[in-house]
Amino acid sequence: MQLCDTHCHLDDARFDTDFDAMLERAQNAGISRFIIPAADPKDLEKAQNLANTHTNVYFASGVHPDLAYNYDSKFVESFLNNPKCVAIGECGLDYYCLEEKLEDFNTDSTEAIKAIQKRVFIKQIELAIKFKKPLIVHIRDASNDSLEILQTYAKDLVGGVLHCFNADFQLLKLAPFNFYYGIGGVLTFKNARKLVEILPKIPLESLLLETDAPYLTPHPHRGKRNEPSYIPLVLEKMQEILEIPKEQLITQINANTTRLFAFS
Repeated sequence: MQLCDTHCHLDDARFDTDFDAMLERAQNAGISRFIIPAADPKDLEKAQNLANTHTNVYFASGVHPDLAYNYDSKFVESFLNNPKCVAIGECGLDYYCLEEKLEDFNTDSTEAIKAIQKRVFIKQIELAIKFKKPLIVHIRDASNDSLEILQTYAKDLVGGVLHCFNADFQLLKLAPFNFYYGIGGVLTFKNARKLVEILPKIPLESLLLETDAPYLTPHPHRGKRNEPSYIPLVLEKMQEILEIPKEQLITQINANTTRLFAFS
């Protein structure tokens, strides 16, 4: 088994003390590639350095919607010619608890936050089109606006992945535009009823695996730091729900990952 963790924040400080051991555990579990998505601009250089010094580690350049107020297009673009940079993001829209974000965005209006996030999301989409790189998309409580924006630009994009897919059925409209659906530890949660129900409706050709490490640790390790070696737990749950042979599922997911991120 040789899989890719398509979304793991290995630049997080929680991995600093055992980074190499963590990678070895993952490789022993059959995880041979890792993609570090950008979130906070201050961590981008660290993500790039990890990718440059580890053959099987890749990264993306972008800004998380919760940090859209800190977006610098030239800074994000400065990483995109690195051959280890395989995507743009994670970018998107996050409308969860907007009232708590007012101070960070220096505004007293939640609508102003939405407007800033939309503008920055579109700027990153434009970079993805310019550099012909896929998007890593974060959507939380913002499916309608996200879908509208992505459908507007979909024909010009090479594709993307909806990270930590939120099980919103309407977002399956993006599958024909080479969009994929990142499935992680949430699938193993007892309250993941919506995701369990929608998983069989996602085309097999559109599934990806991820952890979002160090977050969203799968059962039975909830409460601990998540890491790529837990990918097999997600795979097993996915196989159980889809009722297809494990090797068939692995082969398909590997093909999907290679197709989207243009791995050689």
